[in-house]
Amino acid sequence: MESSVLFLALRRLRAPLLLLIAVYSIGIVGLVLIPGRDAAGADWHLSFFQAFYFMSYTASTIGFGEIPREFTDTQRLWVTTVIYLAVIGWAFTLASLLTLLQDAAFRRALVTSRFARRVREINEPFYLVCGFGETGMMLGRAFDHLGLRFVALDIDTARIQELELLDLAADAAGLHADARLPANLELAGLTKAECRGVLAITSDDAANLAIAISVRLLNPKVPVLCRAHSADTVANMASFGTDHIINPFTVFGDYVALAMEAPGVYGLVSWLTGLPGTTLEAETAPPRGRWIVCGYGRFGRELVKALQHMKLDITVIEPRPDHDSTLNYIVGRGTEAVTLHEANIEHAVGIVAGTQDDINNLSIAMTARELVPELFVITRQNLQANRRLFEAFAPDINMVASEIVAHQCLGILINPLLGALLADIRGQDDAWARAATARLLETVGPEVPQLWSVRITPAEAPAIYRGLVGEGLHITLGDLLRAPDNRALRLAAVAVYLVRDGTGSAMPAEASSLERTDEILFAGTSLARARQSALLRNVKVRDYVLTGEDVPESWLWQWWARTRQ
Repeated sequence: MESSVLFLALRRLRAPLLLLIAVYSIGIVGLVLIPGRDAAGADWHLSFFQAFYFMSYTASTIGFGEIPREFTDTQRLWVTTVIYLAVIGWAFTLASLLTLLQDAAFRRALVTSRFARRVREINEPFYLVCGFGETGMMLGRAFDHLGLRFVALDIDTARIQELELLDLAADAAGLHADARLPANLELAGLTKAECRGVLAITSDDAANLAIAISVRLLNPKVPVLCRAHSADTVANMASFGTDHIINPFTVFGDYVALAMEAPGVYGLVSWLTGLPGTTLEAETAPPRGRWIVCGYGRFGRELVKALQHMKLDITVIEPRPDHDSTLNYIVGRGTEAVTLHEANIEHAVGIVAGTQDDINNLSIAMTARELVPELFVITRQNLQANRRLFEAFAPDINMVASEIVAHQCLGILINPLLGALLADIRGQDDAWARAATARLLETVGPEVPQLWSVRITPAEAPAIYRGLVGEGLHITLGDLLRAPDNRALRLAAVAVYLVRDGTGSAMPAEASSLERTDEILFAGTSLARARQSALLRNVKVRDYVLTGEDVPESWLWQWWARTRQ
């Protein structure tokens, strides 16, 4: 890439550079050929080196003097001519250089070259984010909060400029480029060993499909997460083994059904999959009964499917209804009170404002709440720029597709055990979920906990593995939650999932004995994770936590301790 930038610069500056070379060459040859006169009247000639030296400082308008002897008028006339020619050559060169710096193609090549160099210099794990819109920006902030690197591609220049303005702890490389092109994916580090995953989260299903195919062919070992809205795209992606396909509307429909059936379980699931920095929300349970759905697009169809699964009575308000005879249609937008009255809103328990226009959704919700204040309201927010308006209205549930995709991506990439944990939680009842939530709240606090997994292996937990296998120690799950500097204190973390011999269990008892190759998923603060690392790797810290004795490390201090005893 650097060579292409140099080639482009030389090609655009070819004419002025050739002009300068010609002026200097002619000037040097003339100085060598034109004779001078010494004090005795004898002829003398400059050597090529003397002529080159004189031209270097004189024709460049620096000035120094006549060397090695004073010139004759003929020589001075020649030098004057060459100086004016050199000034013209330099002016032409500088003008060409300024034109080159303003050239869009050259600036594009320069930016691309700098981006490629930054990606090559990454020597730690990173994620490739294709599409840096609202979802990509959320993920970028979350990655940075978790201390992870990422590289961004987006076809919109403004979004890459926003990336450069973000206040991130670590520098993030971004490029305005079409992620559908394999060359751009390779430029962004797809084939690098440090690439840990690719997120195809653009708003274009076709682009996400093209990215998934490129990843499968160029680096099949790297997991790819794709955003998709249409059933055809989902089926196409699934046909060639795309690792994870996320349809935010389907996910939200499942969430609404879960919140209706088991609000405690829904609250725990949404909390554990929340974005870093957010807090636990109040438990929400949509009521059963008659519902009105405004907007029967991609979002409305998925939500209606979820409500039908709950065997609820549904009325759809849509300006252009299709011919699905199983649904009760009202032609309209839902923004007018007359349309809502026609849908019999007085006897409804809930309404969904799910069109593609945020202002219409707010109008529907405000009109509905004005008519029936106790109505349960679900809104769809399409743009993050309108967040303040939706917060001011305060719907019972607000669906933001970008947040749902971001939650799903983080859960899959950062914590592979999280999917198994969530599946286990969904199989529990509300009482169990509320007890688990209370336990986490008491230990960790209301902020979304950080999740990390620990496998009892020589690589990840050498001190614990050595104690279990080599020394026959009895170590419990609760021992891993003791503070390394004061065993009487507890770390701000909870073991939320334990996998042993391929079988997992949620919220395992802290008295459970550990075995080698156990894998534990913890939820807690970042400080607790850092402090636990010392216990996992340092034998001295492990022994103190298990026995309460601070054993000296060096043989000298061990000898001194035995002598004192």
